[in-house]
Amino acid sequence: MTRTLFRNARLIDPDGGESTGALLVENGEIAAVGLDLAPEGGMETVDCGGKCLAPGIVDIGVKVSEPGERHKESFGSAGLAAAAGGVTTMVTRPDTLPAIDTPETLEFVTRRANEAAPVRVLPMAALTKGRQGREMVEIGFLLDAGAAAFTDCDAVVTDTKVFSRCLTYARSLGALVIGHPQDPGLSAGAAATSGKFASLRGLPAVSQMAERMGLDRDLAVVEMTGVRYHADQITTARALKRLERAKEAGLDVTAGVSIHHLTLNELDIGDYRTFFKVKPPLRSEDDRRAAVEAVASGLIDVISSMHTPQDEESKRLPFEEAASGAVALETLLPAALRLYHSGDLSLPQLFRALSAAPARRLGLPGGRLAAGAPADLVLFDPDAPFVLDRATLRSKSKNTPFDGARLQGRVLGTWVGGNRVFAP
Repeated sequence: MTRTLFRNARLIDPDGGESTGALLVENGEIAAVGLDLAPEGGMETVDCGGKCLAPGIVDIGVKVSEPGERHKESFGSAGLAAAAGGVTTMVTRPDTLPAIDTPETLEFVTRRANEAAPVRVLPMAALTKGRQGREMVEIGFLLDAGAAAFTDCDAVVTDTKVFSRCLTYARSLGALVIGHPQDPGLSAGAAATSGKFASLRGLPAVSQMAERMGLDRDLAVVEMTGVRYHADQITTARALKRLERAKEAGLDVTAGVSIHHLTLNELDIGDYRTFFKVKPPLRSEDDRRAAVEAVASGLIDVISSMHTPQDEESKRLPFEEAASGAVALETLLPAALRLYHSGDLSLPQLFRALSAAPARRLGLPGGRLAAGAPADLVLFDPDAPFVLDRATLRSKSKNTPFDGARLQGRVLGTWVGGNRVFAP
C-alpha cells in the first residue's frame, strides 16, 4: 500500500469550501481529509507550506494535433504542458487530420495518449463523418471505444435535419453532445466582434447575435430530442439570457467559456497581434463582465483553456488572414487566478468551474477533495508573481496572448492517481 500525507495545506474544495488541514492518499485515492491526520511509519509526507491544494483541473476542449499535425502539438508535449499547468485530465477535441470519427482512429489516439501523456486523456469523437455535417458517425461503436462526448467543434452542422438525427440517436444512448453556438453564415471570415472598435480597425466582424442565433437553434433541437448538451463557449450577454431560460425549463444543458474570454476583451487586439485572435473573437468588456458574473452564479458551468496550438507560419500573417486559436494549458490556472485576485471569484468557485463541474458533466469521479475520489491534485501558490515568457512553455506551439504578461499563481506540484507528474 502506497500512502502519502499532504500536511499544512490550504484545502480548496469546490463543494466544501476552503479550510486548513491535511489530506491522506492511499493507493491512488483520497482516503481522508481533516485536521487531525498525523504521519505514520512508511508514509510519504508532503509539506504544503500553507499553499493551496485543490483537485486537478479537468479541461474540456483541448486540441492535440495528433494525428496529422504533430509539429504543432503532440500528446507528449501537451501532457507535459498540462501537468505543469495543474491539468490532470485533458478532454481532447476530434478536429484532427483526419477527424476522429471512427473507432479505429479513436483507439489510435487513446493508445498514443496512454503512451505519451503523464496526465489522464479522454478523447472526444466527431458528431458527423469528417466533421462535414452530412452523415452521422457510428455513435454506439465510438461510445464502446471510449468516446467521452461527440462534437464537430467549430464546424457547425448546418443541416438541422442531420443535426436532429444525430441528437436523437445520441439521446437514445445517453451520449453527451458538445455544440459550438454560432451561426456559421454570419461568422464566416470574421476576425473581430462587430462594433465601433472593429470598424475603426478595419477588421471583418461578426455580430454577437450570431452566437445567440446558433444557441437558439441548438436549444430548440435539444428540447425536441432531450439530449444531454453542452455549449463549448458562451461569450456574450445576449446568449446568456437564452441559456438561463433553457436551464429554468429543465433542459439537460450546461455551458462553458474559455479563459481568454473571461480575462481579455476586444481592445486587446488593438495592435493587431495575432496571438489575440481566437474563435469566437474577443468580445466587449460588457460581455466579458457578464460572462464572469455567469461563472460566479453557476449559470456558466465550466471554464476551459480551449487550447488550440498554431505554428509560427499560420500566425505570422495579417490579422485578418492569421489562424485563430491560442495555447493555454499552462496559462489556464494563473490567468484564472486574475479573477480571484480581482475579487470576482473565490477559489472554491474557481475550482467548481475548473474541476468539479466538468468532472460531473462527464460522469467522472474526480473534481473534489473527498474520501474515495481519485488523488488527482494540484498544489499551487496563488500569490507568486511572474512574467510569462512564451519561450518557456512546454507546448510545441507558443501562440499565447499572455506573452510578457504579469501573472500571479505558480503550480508547485501536480499528482495523477497519487503519482507526482510535475515538480518545478
